[in-house]
Amino acid sequence: MILRGISLSRTIALRPLAVALCAVALAASPSAAPAKTAAKKQSQPKKPTQPSPLKIPNSQFEPLAWHQIDGWMKDHHAEAFATFLASCKPILRSTPKIRATRPAAYNALHEVCGRAVQQVPVDDAGARAFFEKNFRAIRLAALGDQAGFFTGYYEPVVEGSRLPSDTYTVPLYQRPPNMITQRLRMSGKKGKAGKRAVKRTGAFYDRAQIEDGALAGRGLEIVYLKDPIDGFFAEIQGSVRVKLEDGSVIRLNYASGNGHAYTAVGRFLIERGIVTKEEISMQKIRQYMEANPEEGKALRRLNRSYVFFRETDLSEYEEAIGAQGLPLTAARSIAVDRRLHTYGMPVFIDVTLPIQSEKPDTRFSRLMVAQDTGGAIVGPARADIYLGAGEEAARAAGRFKHPGQFVMLIPNELDPSNVARSVPLPLPKPKDGAATKVASQSVDEDVTSAAKPAAAPAKPAAQTTASIKPAAAVPLPSPRPGKRNPGKPGT
Repeated sequence: MILRGISLSRTIALRPLAVALCAVALAASPSAAPAKTAAKKQSQPKKPTQPSPLKIPNSQFEPLAWHQIDGWMKDHHAEAFATFLASCKPILRSTPKIRATRPAAYNALHEVCGRAVQQVPVDDAGARAFFEKNFRAIRLAALGDQAGFFTGYYEPVVEGSRLPSDTYTVPLYQRPPNMITQRLRMSGKKGKAGKRAVKRTGAFYDRAQIEDGALAGRGLEIVYLKDPIDGFFAEIQGSVRVKLEDGSVIRLNYASGNGHAYTAVGRFLIERGIVTKEEISMQKIRQYMEANPEEGKALRRLNRSYVFFRETDLSEYEEAIGAQGLPLTAARSIAVDRRLHTYGMPVFIDVTLPIQSEKPDTRFSRLMVAQDTGGAIVGPARADIYLGAGEEAARAAGRFKHPGQFVMLIPNELDPSNVARSVPLPLPKPKDGAATKVASQSVDEDVTSAAKPAAAPAKPAAQTTASIKPAAAVPLPSPRPGKRNPGKPGT
């Protein structure tokens, strides 16, 4: 099992991709004047291509040398390389037209992926050398935070039936074909950029309405479960394996939400004094719902968000599909904030987690790949670790809510120092020559992370990791000539 010793099969079965090289021929003009102009242009030295800027709002980073990353040398890099190659496949299939609409990080990964497919097969040493040659490491954190924050998710395994009965009463629905979660209305007025403003209104039935039968009788039921609590947590995880009465297994994946914001119900138990912030976990929430059926039902309905599923053709032995459209890899795939990160980006995680027991007792130092997202995953250094399927994965994932180091590997084609020039950050006034500190901007996180639905996170407990300094590339503004004030920095 993946969680016993945190080990994976290291077999790599990859098919090399063909790389075509194109040559462009230039014809000389017979005219003498154009020929001289062309010769003059050719004689001028070609300006080196500047790396594209890396833009991650509300973040601070610290460049690291490879030997400064705790646990880097001990990881099995060939496993991470195989997961990275899986993410490369859709990136390499993208057309120039598609890439023109994507951020600089996507295009940089396209270049790296082109080099990666030429490296297979590789061992751990070769894979590590590839990452070190093609990427640079930066330790990332939200403004004002000292570390990243990590939770875990998994794929539940529950019992179900295709038909309703006295035992199986809880339906899981497919997405209604006529569902509208946001109605778009074009405004007659134009904004500052000259584009018409778009107003969004409307929402679909909420959780209480759906549970009370708003969708009953429409033929949208995929399967029926025994326990509404199983259905609730299947929605939170975003996928589920359902064992039918004949022994077969069907696989369901996230299809859509109902348009309502996700609300973390664990915070209500904390506010009511039922559990403490340190004790809260998925298991504690489930225990409360099982011991208090009516109160548990009311608690679930405080989260108006509802998830619809789709049936997949995955076998019993394949992993769930992530938002990148690829099978996830247990203990190598992570869900990240899709508004800030690009799928396929490698991230090295160093955190101590409660894997073997309820106390943080296992050092988790691994190179991961961003392949999924979730509404509860908000912030530049926020990640949800995929742990696979089953009870063991469920127990561990439900306990994860810990700070740790979030080290992103950025392609050499990107320049993190350009963040300062492209997105200037306001700096506070220095005092007595002390180093300038970035103003605090905390990102609250929730202990019950979701792989898919939208979230209202809760801030983690005390962070004890080393402080991350703002990038050295964010200088103080230079003083204006002739207006120097020795008592203040230049403005």
